[in-house]
Amino acid sequence: MSWLTLIVDTDAVHAEALSDALLELGALSVDLLDADADTPDEQAIFGEPGEPPPGVWQHNRVSALFDADRDVAGIFRTALAHIGLTQLPSHRIETLADNDWVRLTQSQFEPIPISSRLWIVPTWHTPADPDAINIVLDPGLAFGTGSHPTTRLCLRWLDDHIQGGESVLDYGCGSGILAIAALKLGAARAVGVDLDAQAVTASRDNAIANQVENVRFYLPNAAPRDDAEKRLAGHPYDLVVANILTNPLRLLAPLLADATRQGGQIVLSGILESQAQDVMNIYQQWFDLNLPVFEDGWSCLSGRKR
Repeated sequence: MSWLTLIVDTDAVHAEALSDALLELGALSVDLLDADADTPDEQAIFGEPGEPPPGVWQHNRVSALFDADRDVAGIFRTALAHIGLTQLPSHRIETLADNDWVRLTQSQFEPIPISSRLWIVPTWHTPADPDAINIVLDPGLAFGTGSHPTTRLCLRWLDDHIQGGESVLDYGCGSGILAIAALKLGAARAVGVDLDAQAVTASRDNAIANQVENVRFYLPNAAPRDDAEKRLAGHPYDLVVANILTNPLRLLAPLLADATRQGGQIVLSGILESQAQDVMNIYQQWFDLNLPVFEDGWSCLSGRKR
């Protein structure tokens, strides 16, 4: 079986309307992408809590998937008429052959070396170094697979600084990767918190896959269910890690500072390099901060609570 893909380059004014029209006319799916991706003109659009939702890019690429028996050219002309676009934009129609999509997707995710002793390994791969600290983790709905610079920055910090026996709070835990890594590196107990119920579920599943104990994952304000969980959830913590976004980190600063014991450490990421000083100005009320560490335009901040 094969499909047809309609690929259209259009401007920001018409991109979303064209996407909606193609879906109404029978497209199986529609993706809206940056037409300048992987070029110097690529635009990074970040949506953060408290900010207006991100708009479309300056140059947009609409990619619509259709069954092979559909008149895609005719559908395209009808969609243009529906949105009042009289000038034919640059476009092409391609045949998408059937594939083993599971195998094809898996081939895009290789083991990720974080350091000489710490690796992220998808379940379908054999660890390159069985003696290393291997975190078993598959790509999923929750953020944090080790491929993003902010996750790698936090993982390297944990690899360099976990001494053993620490209590850890992973705020905005995503996949649970940081809490799991901290335990595998020697932390005694960990708690993960996330606003997304799917992230909490994914974190619990990943903890089981990695055979780590003394860890619990919750939605914010969810009450521990028994005495064992109450002991795990107790704070302040020796180490608080928050790999989220700049605006939440601004708003959560008092909470995260309160969750860190005196003399404990904090690690913050999800912060663009240009935003690092602003976040440091807030957190230095409670912490003696180290110099920020940067990678690919992102930053990682750390410090010790006074």
